[in-house]
Amino acid sequence: MESDTWKQIDPRMTVLDVVGKFRRTEAVFKAYDARAGACICCEALFEPIEDMARKYGLDLDELLSDLRAAVRRPPEPVLPEGE
Repeated sequence: MESDTWKQIDPRMTVLDVVGKFRRTEAVFKAYDARAGACICCEALFEPIEDMARKYGLDLDELLSDLRAAVRRPPEPVLPEGE
């Protein structure tokens, strides 16, 4: 059964709250930096996702979908060094 952890991402959460709780979402925010024209984790860390999306002209539904998909994706295995 799939975990519903991804449902915990709410547009009222700050960028920091999301990245702090779901580390894999940092890559999603970085992927949106070019669209935003700024480093989201640098410039909007303490802003709610919905405010940040509006500020930078990002599609909130698409961003939330991408963030939630990152949380649902199984973690990548860590390989020992040298492999």
